Amino acid sequence: MSALTKVRPWIAAILGLAITGLGHLYLRRWRRAAMWVLLTLAVSALFVPPEALESLSNAGTMPPSEFVSVLTELLPILAVSLVSVLDAFFIGLQQAAEAQAEADRDAAEADDSAAAVSDPNSDAVTCPECGREVDADLDFCHWCTTRLDEPTDD
Repeated sequence: MSALTKVRPWIAAILGLAITGLGHLYLRRWRRAAMWVLLTLAVSALFVPPEALESLSNAGTMPPSEFVSVLTELLPILAVSLVSVLDAFFIGLQQAAEAQAEADRDAAEADDSAAAVSDPNSDAVTCPECGREVDADLDFCHWCTTRLDEPTDD
């Protein structure tokens, strides 16, 4: 697994903390990102009083006790955002696991194809370096440019 694949869930979570849905956009889950943004807007319209949003814009001049009361009124939006961050993180973990499984599957297929014995009556030769079939008339692999050894006639 590459280092970026291991870090992707964390990057998605951090981006989701910054802006709801941004982590999902990073993971290329367009509809899911739109769903989280729309859900956040719907929750803010249905459950948050407009005065709380207006007073939040004046947060720099607000006393701490009033800020706490405004923050409690914004809890529905914060809850939706937190669940969005967790969703982005777990989707990133799922994608990392799928990428690891695919890499393992590709490695197993490469090992199987390298271990396969070629038909002696066939005109194709298998490259010892990359495992791909090469025309027997060539002295090198046209895929990886490895020089092929001449077969000895004993």
